[in-house]
Amino acid sequence: MAEFNQIIDTSDISLLYPDNNFTRKYTDEKKSAALTNITAEQLELDYLMELKTCDFGSFYTDDIDVILYRQDTFRDIAENPGLSDILLKMIPFLNDITELRRLGSDSAAAGDNYLYSIAEVELYTSLMEMLQNELLPLAPNLKSTAFRRFAERINTLTGSEYFTNINEQLNELTSRVREIKSVTIGVNLDSQLRAEKAGVLSVNNEQFKSGDLLNKMLRLDFKNDDMTCIAPLIPFKKGQSDNQQYALSNAFNGAITEIYKQSVRSWKKVIQHYVLENTDFLIRMMPEVEFVTKASELIKNLKSKGCPLCHPEIRPAAEKAFDAKGLCNPIVSLKLDGPVVPNDFKFDEDGMIYVLTGPNRGGKSVITCAVGLAFVMAQLGLPVCADSCVISPCDEIFTHFPTGSEDTIDKGRLGEECSRLSSIFEEVSENSLVLLDESLSSTGSFEGAYIASEVLHGFSMVGCRGIFSTHLHDLAASVDSINAECVPAGGVKVDNLVAAIEAGSRSFKILREKPDGKSYARDIADKYGLSLDKIMNKINK
Repeated sequence: MAEFNQIIDTSDISLLYPDNNFTRKYTDEKKSAALTNITAEQLELDYLMELKTCDFGSFYTDDIDVILYRQDTFRDIAENPGLSDILLKMIPFLNDITELRRLGSDSAAAGDNYLYSIAEVELYTSLMEMLQNELLPLAPNLKSTAFRRFAERINTLTGSEYFTNINEQLNELTSRVREIKSVTIGVNLDSQLRAEKAGVLSVNNEQFKSGDLLNKMLRLDFKNDDMTCIAPLIPFKKGQSDNQQYALSNAFNGAITEIYKQSVRSWKKVIQHYVLENTDFLIRMMPEVEFVTKASELIKNLKSKGCPLCHPEIRPAAEKAFDAKGLCNPIVSLKLDGPVVPNDFKFDEDGMIYVLTGPNRGGKSVITCAVGLAFVMAQLGLPVCADSCVISPCDEIFTHFPTGSEDTIDKGRLGEECSRLSSIFEEVSENSLVLLDESLSSTGSFEGAYIASEVLHGFSMVGCRGIFSTHLHDLAASVDSINAECVPAGGVKVDNLVAAIEAGSRSFKILREKPDGKSYARDIADKYGLSLDKIMNKINK
């Protein structure tokens, strides 16, 4: 077998990071941005796409260079739909290679390892040929660094002498293995006719023939020859345990390996010095390939629902920018058959934290989650569900939603809510996003508004961005007094938002204005015939 002496480039190709070693550097040099499982669960990220080999936190970042790199990756996919299909085709190959390696490492049989090696190389060459035939024709159209590097690597590998040689060796070895149809076994007997020694006498490229009379009649051949069985050795497989079958197959594979041991040694050298290196970089891409393909499918589904999509303009974290026009909640878009009501939303110097009030089922939770999902999608490198968007990434998203599994036995529900709020203050920074939905709803309005006011004071002094969606209208009324105390001390401004009611019906529009709790009550009362005028009309009929 030919020697392979060419130097192999073993560096990783990443669809999501501009530097091969970026993840390590990023973790070592500064505090990594975080997306916790709790936040992912409360924002229902699994509804957007269900990941198996990774989680959303694995790819969440606040690094602008990484986000822009990913935007280019997804733009390439949008402009070249075939890329998504190619990545999908890669997944079964990579899964099978991974499984073969697991089986090979678990097996103690050298013959099995030999066969696994052949199967792995067959998968590798098939995968590379697929990429050569389908990815490389798209190369002239590719603009992203990720896919250009990927295409260049595939072009180098498939055009190399290595690849030509390995295909030749593969064809030679697989043909030799596949030509094996039977083996002739010799058994030495002792004086008492007990098996004393056994071995393979020959490897044959045809199967032996049964010595049964019926078989001979059908062949019209009554001669005995070297390939005619005159008596079965054992009722093969019938009645045998798994261990017995394994022992027999292992013995045969071991004998074949012994016959081809020189080929096996040379083959393993190829595996160790070439194939393993070049499949490793593909296998390490598996989580990224899964994420990119699932994300591409999500984008396609959102487009089919008529959801607006745009790649946001990314601004430095210090600007704390967020300005979205026509913002939609992607989960609501996927769940509804009809159009979703869009809203404009922004954080600015007059409002980095909002108290959002309004009627139940008026869209408060929807817009709160929509803002959080916009940050997540933007920082994963995906387009966001808006007509346009400017965003400064946040280092972490803290959510405080009703969980349904509160630790109320020891603390009580209010105690549990306060405990979770207190834990946020241990980690929140000025670059964080805090989303509170109906927090402190487990107590009376006076106590809830008092604690909530203290919480808002704290977040204002931290300087983070946030939304406090609440039914506590007293809290909304205290915004001016909170600002009067916090802003002179260096805190950010708090402002009001309301979920609007129009003609007694929920409009799902979010307005930046002071709430009027009585007006909501009047509209609802009038809608259901419970205003005083309508009550009196009913009484007087």
